[in-house]
Amino acid sequence: MDYNQIREVAKEILTPTCLVCRECNGVACRGQVPGVGGKGTGNSFIRNYDFLTRVKVVMDTIYEHGDQDTEVEFFGHDFAAPIFVAPIGGMDVNYKNLITEAEYTDRVVKGAVAAGIAAFTGDGANDDYFNAPLAAIADVKGMAIPTLKPWKQENVINKIRIIEDLNVPAFAMDIDSAGLTHLAKSGKPVYSKTVDDFREIVQSTDLPFIIKGVMSVEGAIKAADSGCYGIVVSNHGGRCLDNTLATCEVLHSISLAVGDRVKIFVDGGIRTGADVFKALALGADGVLIGRTFTIMAFGGGIDGVELYANKLIAELKDTMLMTGCKSIKDITYDKVVVVK
Repeated sequence: MDYNQIREVAKEILTPTCLVCRECNGVACRGQVPGVGGKGTGNSFIRNYDFLTRVKVVMDTIYEHGDQDTEVEFFGHDFAAPIFVAPIGGMDVNYKNLITEAEYTDRVVKGAVAAGIAAFTGDGANDDYFNAPLAAIADVKGMAIPTLKPWKQENVINKIRIIEDLNVPAFAMDIDSAGLTHLAKSGKPVYSKTVDDFREIVQSTDLPFIIKGVMSVEGAIKAADSGCYGIVVSNHGGRCLDNTLATCEVLHSISLAVGDRVKIFVDGGIRTGADVFKALALGADGVLIGRTFTIMAFGGGIDGVELYANKLIAELKDTMLMTGCKSIKDITYDKVVVVK
């Protein structure tokens, strides 16, 4: 099957949970949390997508010809491109048990590795959200990035010990998940974390630690002060707080503030290889993509995830070709313009 055929299969499976809209922009699913939409009015999800449409690419084909190289290194590992599958869990509450947690993570983890990238995996109120991905992670010799919720420190450390045994390259914590309503209702509370809390986590392991859910310069500086490996500029896909700025809207200022101290990843509204290019030009070292990878996992399984990853890489290379960029490091702020 090709990309469009996989989307049609996914639409048959997912409707009405997800309408697999032509533009995955948050308009049709606004307020569907739990579910696939953005919280409240849905404006945070919508703004993530809309802002990227205002970022325009500067074309320049006057340069010495050469192949476009998208390969990057993170955590001591080489990847085919700076693209990762974002952590999505809760197949029961968000996707009405259409597939199991284990089936979903098997598809995204193995499909990502097949394309030369990697997937972040999830965690949550149901212990299965963390435990189900472990088998798939083991099958790919650890090549995934588990993402923990901001539990009590003791629980966090215990989970770190589990993933250390899997030989994963890094792990993350989505600190913005405190705003998810189903966690609050589950009786399994999550907590805000201090810089000292993050330092304790960093010092507890040799694994690189990524703090996901940073949306301000001040937050980025505090995260960097903890000694973490990286941050993800993220508003949880618009699912944790209504009426935030777009992730890529705050990305450049965060990059200027801490880009020499930590690796910077970003998610939110990224759908194409051109969007990946825009995010990198605005200051990201890598991107995370969630909902559209999930659609491909439902419609095409492991092969669908691999196909979409390769499509993104091909589109990124095409954009690089048309902007005079031979390597990822050539994608700089002057390669884009933000219009009003």
